[in-house]
Amino acid sequence: MQDTTNNYDRSGRIDTKIQQRLQQLLTDLQLDDAPAGGSLIVYQAGKCIAQASVGMAQPDILWQPETLSLNFSTGKGILATLVHVLVSQKLLNYDTPIANYWPKFASNDKADITLRSLMSHQANLFSINSIDADSETLLDWDSMLAKVAAMPITLPEDATRYDSAYSALVYGWILGGVIEAVTDMTLAEALRHYLTEPLGITSSCYFGVPSDKADKVAILVKDFKTLKQDHSVERPQLRSRRNKPVLKPDSKNTLRTYANLSIYKCWKQHAIKLQTTKEYSNDESIDELSILDTAQINRLYLNTSQLNLKNYKAALIPANKQPIEYYNRQTLQAVIPAANGVASAKALATIYAMLANGGKWQGQTLIDEATFEQLSTPQVTGMDAVMPAHMHWRLGYHRLFSVCANTEAGFGHMGYNGSVAWCDPTRQLSFAFVHNFDVTMLNDVRQFALTEAVLDLINTD
Repeated sequence: MQDTTNNYDRSGRIDTKIQQRLQQLLTDLQLDDAPAGGSLIVYQAGKCIAQASVGMAQPDILWQPETLSLNFSTGKGILATLVHVLVSQKLLNYDTPIANYWPKFASNDKADITLRSLMSHQANLFSINSIDADSETLLDWDSMLAKVAAMPITLPEDATRYDSAYSALVYGWILGGVIEAVTDMTLAEALRHYLTEPLGITSSCYFGVPSDKADKVAILVKDFKTLKQDHSVERPQLRSRRNKPVLKPDSKNTLRTYANLSIYKCWKQHAIKLQTTKEYSNDESIDELSILDTAQINRLYLNTSQLNLKNYKAALIPANKQPIEYYNRQTLQAVIPAANGVASAKALATIYAMLANGGKWQGQTLIDEATFEQLSTPQVTGMDAVMPAHMHWRLGYHRLFSVCANTEAGFGHMGYNGSVAWCDPTRQLSFAFVHNFDVTMLNDVRQFALTEAVLDLINTD
């Protein structure tokens, strides 16, 4: 492994150059969405080398690396990491049928499904649409455990075309049920005991936010006015997530910002190259003079022209089509591990810093070498039936998305809103970005721009 310690001194102080570059980039990527913002943090070899924040998390509250944020599926990486700790503790085995730990799970031909197949999204347990549950039931932990234990296997549409089918919601209840079965603890207790307490992040990482923390979670800017007008002690009932992010055309300022990024030349080269392949399509021709917009850049990472809408809806939209109002207090306090993980950028980066160091953290071994080898090895490399990309699923993580750097060993997890956390063990590097921009992973480029910038800034020579 190459020496990467030249980016910080041995006291672990911030690298000024990297810090300033990332702060400027994050500020630039606020684009036209102020006062919304977010935070990022970077660790290398177990030390924080950079952190940056911009914008407001709530009215009159600035974003900080410690700010609690709703990160949607980025929390899946936390849940997977907890499972790996339990595997290292010999409480779980990747190739033992889940039903051996949780007998009720065997119903509807699921007796042979293993953690390995579930965590690499090869178990065909992706369809939330196959479960009869209204929005109130989705917030009821025990009811949902019973329903996923009884659910059927569902093949995705055009199943022969795909190697995996991303379990966007179901996954969390199944893993949570297994964790509770083998630890004889609630999921919250197990998370604290086996992962967040050893890492020193117990107050900033949750599945089910404690009542005294719910008011501290960042909200969307469109809800700032509601929060300021409501003077109750408890968090008010904020606007429903049925109001999807508004898809607006890129302004001249946004296009100019993209064109001025150091990574833009790489993006342009890949866009020109990929428009001639079957995996990339665009209505407009891209040449040296054209300016890439948000959709064209995003498509370099998640090719929406390859999206199977039927499979995507089956994975994300409940049968009754009632949306989950994720930012409301009741939902934040519920346990929906695949979707409502709440954590700070610092907490996420700490978890992945431990993974970047092969499972070790400050003299502790949370994940042994044999377990780490398994969790970090790609299980599938083909196209996913739900996500429009080759996800290269490991055990609970997808590949580190980059088109401009060699990230073969990297892995992590992004969220529906474009938050992300990842590590690259070859660089001993970890990164987390969380925010309150009203966007989705399919119509935003911030996570990709920041990831590429970090990889470009870290000198591994």
